[in-house]
Amino acid sequence: MVAATSTEETLRSFILSFLKSSSTDELNAVFREIASIVLIDGSKRGGPKIGVVNGVWMEQSLSVNSSLKDLFENFFKAPFAQVDFRFKAEEVCKEVNSWASNHTNGLIKNIIPSGSVTSYTDCIYGNALYFKGTWQNKFSDSLTSNKEFHLLNSTSVSVPFMRSFGKQYIRAYDGFKVLKLPFRQGDDTKRQFSMYFYLPDKKDGLADLVKEMASTSGFLDSHIPSQVDEFRIPKFKIEFGFEASRAFSELELDSVSMYHKAWLEIDEDGAKAMTISFLNSKGIYGTSTLS
Repeated sequence: MVAATSTEETLRSFILSFLKSSSTDELNAVFREIASIVLIDGSKRGGPKIGVVNGVWMEQSLSVNSSLKDLFENFFKAPFAQVDFRFKAEEVCKEVNSWASNHTNGLIKNIIPSGSVTSYTDCIYGNALYFKGTWQNKFSDSLTSNKEFHLLNSTSVSVPFMRSFGKQYIRAYDGFKVLKLPFRQGDDTKRQFSMYFYLPDKKDGLADLVKEMASTSGFLDSHIPSQVDEFRIPKFKIEFGFEASRAFSELELDSVSMYHKAWLEIDEDGAKAMTISFLNSKGIYGTSTLS
């Protein structure tokens, strides 16, 4: 949404480069395909439940033409609200946080810190994604038992591990192993969702593995697991958040701040995940009419 609608050329170019796209038209075409195929709710067909919602809050004193509003509401399916940032910034911040909480079933709250929305804010973009899938081969509750789990600080804790004796996808590579857990897809033949787990052989090897994944082109496609009979993984629930504005630091875009939070839980039946992001822009639009 930012690349397609912002008048800030530096920001638009950065987004296109980051997403490896040559133009906003190409980016919009990719978005259209993802929205119409990947992000369609499959729960009525026996597949994963998927929900996506976008939102836009823009300063009411700025001129907005009908084509931009149509782009938000009909193409991105993003409800468009003109709000009073100049005199009611904190109230708008609470409204946005309430929107985030409502669209994540109350699991993600206060994503935008108090004070980060000010009278200089022109626009806020929001995006929330919900996923709930059932394993193709569920784990048996009776096989779940406590085992040792190693932490990054070199200590360990006892946590419940799920165990399977059914055929699953695991493969060992140099320094790490990969597990693939497919989700039930029902009668959906156009797509297949799976969760991948990457486990370093060394107890302190996670940072090096993440670095290798991020720096090696085609890493995921070149490390595909094969079937095995027995394995175990821990049940877990995690939540994390961070201010992603440092991604824009090299551009010296002080007018942009970005916040991201995610929540994930897996158990014997399947996995549930939610993620939400907001981009807060100040002075990107100025006072000119958007086109």
